[in-house]
Amino acid sequence: MAAPIIHALRSLRRFSRPHSRCLSGLCDPLVSGTRRGLFKDVFPAETARVQLPELLSSGPQTVYCGFDPTADSLHVGNLLAVLGLLHFHRAGHHVIAVVGGATAQIGDPSGRQQERAALSPERVAENVRGIRESLQRIFSQHEALGGGGQPGGRVTVLDNAAWYRHRSAVEFLASVGRHFRMGTMLSRQSVQSRLAAPEGMSLAEFTYQVFQAYDFYYLHQKHGCKIQLGGTDQLGNLMSGHEFIQRTAGEDVFGILLPLITSSSGDKLGKSAGNAVWLNRDRTSPFEFYQYFVRQRDSDVERFLKLFTFLPLPEIRHIMEQHAKEPEKRIPQKRLAAEVTKLVHGKEGLESAKRCTQALYHSSIEALAAMSDQELQELFQEAPFAELLLEPGTRVLDACLKVSAIPEGPRGFDILSSGGVSFNHVRVTNPDEVLVVGQHILSNGLSLIKVGKKNFYIVKWLHV
Repeated sequence: MAAPIIHALRSLRRFSRPHSRCLSGLCDPLVSGTRRGLFKDVFPAETARVQLPELLSSGPQTVYCGFDPTADSLHVGNLLAVLGLLHFHRAGHHVIAVVGGATAQIGDPSGRQQERAALSPERVAENVRGIRESLQRIFSQHEALGGGGQPGGRVTVLDNAAWYRHRSAVEFLASVGRHFRMGTMLSRQSVQSRLAAPEGMSLAEFTYQVFQAYDFYYLHQKHGCKIQLGGTDQLGNLMSGHEFIQRTAGEDVFGILLPLITSSSGDKLGKSAGNAVWLNRDRTSPFEFYQYFVRQRDSDVERFLKLFTFLPLPEIRHIMEQHAKEPEKRIPQKRLAAEVTKLVHGKEGLESAKRCTQALYHSSIEALAAMSDQELQELFQEAPFAELLLEPGTRVLDACLKVSAIPEGPRGFDILSSGGVSFNHVRVTNPDEVLVVGQHILSNGLSLIKVGKKNFYIVKWLHV
């Protein structure tokens, strides 16, 4: 296995330079993606160096990538694959995102030490809906942001359950399974590593590569797809697809492999690492998403600007030059966070993230007053949220007691009197002070009560 990958890397390095066979802008994604570190390997190495640039330059091609619905949202670890598709789309190629509504019930063994927990059909259907929403929203946001400034190719989101739903296991094995050889399947790294593990490998997992290969074949037959994107851990599955299509259709198809992204500390950006940053707002708010990228280390930020944004490389170099002069301003981190948040959550999501940042880290009353109920609850996730009727003469003490922010009796009175409570970042010391709209109650009808340093309470006042 090592030799083909070494040859592939050598071939891929050639794409980082202007290539004589890249005769049009249609070939740009291969060149620019390699320069940015977005594409790591190509397959098959022996033909990709010559044929892949020629194929891309010959006219718009169809490129696909698969996404397993093992959760109801994609995460940052999946974003690189989406960006890979978008780079081809911006150059005028057609892209297909396939959600594995069928294959999720089998489970991809690639890169795993144990078999995935079985998902019920109902859970898979729910996850498919969530991931379709993630993909369609990002594709729409990309178009709304200009989509590269020129007409792109078609964007399609499919569920592979559509082409397995009416096939029986016996018919599928008889027509498709006969083209696969056990020796070749057993040689795959994903299979070898699992067979050596104490738990072994189930028959269902072993057949996963057959289904992914058939996905590629189906898209090749129905949509003329000749290029698949996938992570480096998908090489075995991609090879199976290539061999199956060559054997049955007699045509060459290609794979472009994306790197596994980790931080400089070695942390994986995927959900299995326990540090998932999700792309759906109900799992990770725009504020949390934005802050995740703002907090990136200096040692990672230039690489992430190249991978996760469409900023031209000269502009990224200029940003890093500014950073070298004024590192305390964290210019590249803020630009990275803004670009990625805008792509995933749109301009409104970016503005929401900035409002929350101003309200939390800069104690901005103006930002707090502009925030919605949803933003406040996202910002202070652990904070109790209450709706209260504002009655004439309601005091600071009354409000705090109604949301159980302070204990009843002298202890609560003392906490207030000693300045332990603030309304909308302004400390109050008079328990009998009557609530005033515009001071204790913001123009959006909300109050943010803080007791001590970390205890927040959100109140939505009715009939303000």
